[in-house]
Amino acid sequence: KIDKALLSPADVVIFDLEDSVAADNKAQARALTSERLASLDEAARAEGPQLYVRVNALDTGLAHADIEAVVPHKPHGIMQPKTRSGGDVLALTEIISEIGRTTTATTSQIGIIAVATETAASLFHMGTYSGAGPMLNAMTWGAEDLSADLGATTNKDDDGRYTQPYVLARTLCLLGAVAAQVDPVDTVYVNFRDGDGLRAEAQAAVRDGFTAKMAIHPAQVPIINEVFTPSKDTIARAQKIIDAFADAGNAGVIGIDGEMLDRPHLSRAEKLIARAARYTAS
Repeated sequence: KIDKALLSPADVVIFDLEDSVAADNKAQARALTSERLASLDEAARAEGPQLYVRVNALDTGLAHADIEAVVPHKPHGIMQPKTRSGGDVLALTEIISEIGRTTTATTSQIGIIAVATETAASLFHMGTYSGAGPMLNAMTWGAEDLSADLGATTNKDDDGRYTQPYVLARTLCLLGAVAAQVDPVDTVYVNFRDGDGLRAEAQAAVRDGFTAKMAIHPAQVPIINEVFTPSKDTIARAQKIIDAFADAGNAGVIGIDGEMLDRPHLSRAEKLIARAARYTAS
């Protein structure tokens, strides 16, 4: 599965030491991940996807050993599950930095993706991530652990749509990530055989402002990449808006193709062009 994932067109591959690993297999999973990271040379790292490791949550007592095992082998980042606030990200940052100080590992380039909605308490602290430090580069949300924490029987209604607690969690994650100036990443679509459902959910995520989406299976990656990569027509439209504002000087409002557009439209166009340029560079 690791080899298959590394050959996929995903931007990031996540080695999971948390929920997908039974308690008795934690040490073995940690050793396997460490060994696999160590086996990859610089060329493989440069050409392939970025490599992140989802460690166990801070309150399990396993996170320090996870980080100690993988950081010396230069992962691009750590996915931190069940974060309760930006304070948890700062605590993880300190553990990473401490290991860097006591080993030869370089930790300054390590990024952190926080899974920010997996407990009820976490939803009350979404505004704290703006002070979580420079390692934080993305936030994502999840409905499965949250539904378990709430004691819910399901997280979707009869039509397959998330019920209100999970819509709220999604929205708060999006707002918290944007406020913290990091990437908001939409959660997984668990039915990997339903390409149409995945596409619809990805399109809704792009519409609302998410810049990426997690995949649970390699077959989902091409659909996600297609939806999140701005089309030529979308890029051309955004550039036309930027050019029109530039031509108009310091205008607050301009007209294009019969529409009146103001400064928020310019900001949105600039963000889209920046995202398109980043995708092209990667």
